[in-house]
Amino acid sequence: MTDIPWLTLAIALPALGGLGVALLPREKAELAKRVTLGVTLATLVLVAAMASAFVPTSAERLQFTEVYPWIPRFGVSYAVGVDGIALLLILMSAVLVPLVVLAAWRENDDADDRGKGYFALILVLEAMMIGVFAATDVFLFYVFFEAMLIPVYFMIGRYGRGDGRRRAAVKFLLYSLFGGLLMLVAVIGVYVYGGTFLWSDLVGPEGGLAGLDTSVARWLFLGFFIAFAIKAPMWPLHTWLPSAAGSSRPGTAVLLVGVLDKVGTYGMLRYCLELFPEASAWFVWPVLVLSVISIVYGAILAIGQSDMLRLIAYTSVSHFGFITLGIFAMTSQGQSGASLYMVNHGFATGALFLVVGFLIARRGSAQIADYRGVQKVAPVLAGSFLVAGLAGLALPGLSPFVSEFLVFIGTFAAYPVPAVIAAIGVVLAALYILWMYQRTMTGPTPESLAKLRDLSKREVWAVAPLLALIVVFGVYPQPLLNVINPAVAETMRQVGTTDPAPEIDAAGLSAEGQEGETE
Repeated sequence: MTDIPWLTLAIALPALGGLGVALLPREKAELAKRVTLGVTLATLVLVAAMASAFVPTSAERLQFTEVYPWIPRFGVSYAVGVDGIALLLILMSAVLVPLVVLAAWRENDDADDRGKGYFALILVLEAMMIGVFAATDVFLFYVFFEAMLIPVYFMIGRYGRGDGRRRAAVKFLLYSLFGGLLMLVAVIGVYVYGGTFLWSDLVGPEGGLAGLDTSVARWLFLGFFIAFAIKAPMWPLHTWLPSAAGSSRPGTAVLLVGVLDKVGTYGMLRYCLELFPEASAWFVWPVLVLSVISIVYGAILAIGQSDMLRLIAYTSVSHFGFITLGIFAMTSQGQSGASLYMVNHGFATGALFLVVGFLIARRGSAQIADYRGVQKVAPVLAGSFLVAGLAGLALPGLSPFVSEFLVFIGTFAAYPVPAVIAAIGVVLAALYILWMYQRTMTGPTPESLAKLRDLSKREVWAVAPLLALIVVFGVYPQPLLNVINPAVAETMRQVGTTDPAPEIDAAGLSAEGQEGETE
């Protein structure tokens, strides 16, 4: 099974499926949806089979590797491979996409092509998402990083909601292109100083970037970091996200926040830390400060939102602050928690966006003020909303709690002050989630909502797997951590950091020992 080109197949299948759906006649919109769902399910099966062949304890840093010359004159290769973190992010993407397709089945029926183009874009985007997590050539990573902008731009600008969707799409594009331009400069710099684009030849003490001048390394680090901070999104480069999420269809918002934004935090972990370990250590405090600001600022703005989609977008600004906090705490617990948070956030936020999307489809509004007493007429919908919301505030027993707890432990061990300040975000999360639930789901049901439909079977199938994963991994996260921890240990080794030693009062222990001997 090791000879099977798993990653190439996982990229090619949705890419070819997207091309096939795009070529279908316009009147075949229903067939396009069925083909899209079939391709996404086939991709999920393929990725699951690949995951079953992954060996977490393998001595090989990357598995399922493929390296082929692409542009030999410039040293560019088609090189793919995964460690445990990349594998789980690919698997998370493969789980979310078919659920988005199910949830969006009637979402774009009012479009000129009845949504056929939208479903083709979903498949193309899935191929790009798998590619960006699998790429092990820095230039190939950059190509996938930028190529993702194209389908998302059209998914927001053409198939979005509201009059401001085109403006939001342009804002998203401009922010992303600015970050991509800085990354391109840094990618070229990596090649000039490292002599290769292959990530495996660049990392480590004997890698191509060994001995790189300190000032050059810090500038190259910034080129990557700013691009990733925009994508993440991190304060103050986050302002494109609320506009994009608020103007998107909920299915688009799931992929935008649930998957695409993880490219930013994954890039920090994979490229910023491992290519530039000294620069990463030098920038630790500025990043920790920005992370804490993101946590508190995003939570405060979420409380004041009247639009549910924008509210969830601001909660994600806060959640991504926790992820970057864990990454730059430079401890194994912090980085394991951050990596796990990327996966769990995708499931929890994805479920919340989907449930809100079902509400919007029934009422035609994302405004909190337009809903009240929903739990009396749609109890399954309200229950799904509650579980997804409680996951968003990291309730114990649900999967994000484990991630957040590890981030706090890892950060407090090395940097207690940022960890304590970040705890404010936990309190604020309870406020914005429970207040939103109270205003929309409880109280007397107005006459305008008296006939609101509960979830259909198709909608239950779309959200139930995510709720199940949230509960299962909240109770038993060990299978995910077994895959993540070896990858984090290798990152810590490459960066040259170790966990802080416990503070022990040697004198006190000695005194206690002498007392024991006397007795």
